[in-house]
Amino acid sequence: MLNVEDWAEIRRLHRAEGMAIRAIARRLGISKNTVKKALASHEPPRYERAAKGSIVDAVEPQIRALLAEFPEMPSTVILERVGWERGKTVFFERVQQLRPLFRPADPASRTEYQPGELAQCDLWFPPGDVPRGFGQTGRPPVLVMVSGYSRVITAVMLPSRQSPDLLAGHWALISGWGRVPKALVWDNESAVGQWRGGKPQLTEPMNAFRGTLGIRVIQCRPGDPEAKGLVERANGYLETSFLPGRAFTGPGDFNAQLAGWLQRANQRQHRRLGCRPLDRWDADRSAMLALPPVAPVTGWRLSTRLPRDHYVRLDSNDYSVHPSAVGRRVQIVADLAEVVVTCDNTPVARHARCWASHQSITDPAHAAAAARMRQARRLVAVPKADTSVEHRALTDYDRLFGLAGSDEGIA
Repeated sequence: MLNVEDWAEIRRLHRAEGMAIRAIARRLGISKNTVKKALASHEPPRYERAAKGSIVDAVEPQIRALLAEFPEMPSTVILERVGWERGKTVFFERVQQLRPLFRPADPASRTEYQPGELAQCDLWFPPGDVPRGFGQTGRPPVLVMVSGYSRVITAVMLPSRQSPDLLAGHWALISGWGRVPKALVWDNESAVGQWRGGKPQLTEPMNAFRGTLGIRVIQCRPGDPEAKGLVERANGYLETSFLPGRAFTGPGDFNAQLAGWLQRANQRQHRRLGCRPLDRWDADRSAMLALPPVAPVTGWRLSTRLPRDHYVRLDSNDYSVHPSAVGRRVQIVADLAEVVVTCDNTPVARHARCWASHQSITDPAHAAAAARMRQARRLVAVPKADTSVEHRALTDYDRLFGLAGSDEGIA
């Protein structure tokens, strides 16, 4: 049989060198008919083994008859019905080949998104440990958001997956876009909502958040990852293209490196779109809603009376407050980066957000003020109490016991 190399050489000699068929046959030592067949064939020759019959061919009509009536009949039942007593593997392979011929067609639909229609959201937990401070490491969640039409990806690492931090992260990403997609797609994250009685129910903070923005929040049904396949693929893309070879000094460094990488990632050629995500971004962003005139309430909002030790607790950590506010009600406001405590609208504490757990964060100025106040209290003069005791005359006791004027007992 003529091999591919000889076939290619025959066609080259004839087309490029202009050699006659007879000359080619003489030069390569082959027959003229072989040369003619090679010139007539526009595809390279390939070896094809002659098809041989299978031992299953004899029972294939019975298999087809059963599948025509019961397309979902298990292979083991079909094997029993036809009385097959030989190898199971070859029989099951034939059933697997024939079954699709009798199933009704079930074509998959291609989902197309309109500009500004929605963004898919998810929490991604990087497999590597990130330093969180105070010698602790962990895997803080990363909020990932992908626009459906343009496929633009944005993400930020959060201190926790609790509702205040999740909504603060959402607002940070949305305000970074400068516009709001008309809907957010979420799975059953506890801070977002869950399905109860066959119906989706959003949490109260998420309802307040979406109400301020004027958007929908679509909750996927449990066990339906395909409903947010865009963000699931983005998570895999982050894990395989962003993480390898990187080291991080902390969450701030992680977010800084992630932001720089996302700028390049959104300029890559997207295979499905046939263009870069940024090429669609202007049309996508212009169809989104404008940001609300008043920002939604996000992050932590707490109010408490400051105890004598002048510390307040936020997400398992204690933060010092100026001791002048002891015994008074203070308000705690925290976002992803900062914790601020006020008393009567006056700031009495400001700390960087601690990402570690179970720590006490002390401002040296607060500790020094507390020491001065304790010292001043000890120096305050306390009036000395009068400890003198009145001494009664002995005759008072004689009168009390009726001994006055009696000579008894007098020596």
